[in-house]
Amino acid sequence: MKAMILAAGRGKRMMPLTAELPKPMLEVNGKPLIEYHIERLKAAGVTEIVINLAWQGDKIEQYFGDGLQLGVKIEYSYEPEGGLETAGGIINALPILCKACDKFIVINGDIFTDYDVHALTQLVLQEGEAHIVLVENPVHHPGGDFTLGLANQTQKYTFSGIGLYHQSFFDTYDNQFLALGPLLRQGIEEGRVSRELYLHVWSDIGTPERLEEINKQLGTAYVG
Repeated sequence: MKAMILAAGRGKRMMPLTAELPKPMLEVNGKPLIEYHIERLKAAGVTEIVINLAWQGDKIEQYFGDGLQLGVKIEYSYEPEGGLETAGGIINALPILCKACDKFIVINGDIFTDYDVHALTQLVLQEGEAHIVLVENPVHHPGGDFTLGLANQTQKYTFSGIGLYHQSFFDTYDNQFLALGPLLRQGIEEGRVSRELYLHVWSDIGTPERLEEINKQLGTAYVG
């Protein structure tokens, strides 16, 4: 199984920290955010990774190269300046992601979490299906995104930016600027997207304040 790390976003809310650096390269406890994802994927046995690049993407490629120093194989999916948004980036990378498999993991490069992606490698998806991980709503997003789909349950939770997708989930969409949220919403309405709730470490590193907060929380105690 392969995995994709979304790393092409502009990171405007992180300015001025992202003036010369892509957001996934910002450091948490002395290490780039994206490196934690690579290490967790490797620990789960997922060693073939695709990273999409747009804003300052050369900084990521220069830092990680082919990934051999971390024990993985990294390929890069290049996007035009400004990127293609989340779903657009995935669709653009499908020729690389799906050379020899029909499902793959996708992780947002600008989150910090201890979620064990090994669980996703064990899931079975049918054509056109997806499985996403939800988390409790953070202060900056109290309304959430999606319910768990349980009977009579109306509580919405926040999409973590972690999911497993069958390649055919994207079959009806062209290579274009396209957000993932509306596709997931439609898939949920059609009964094609399963969900789980994760209650442990997760943070959306969307602003300088949140980056500072997670670094203060971790200090030198975090060991991966």
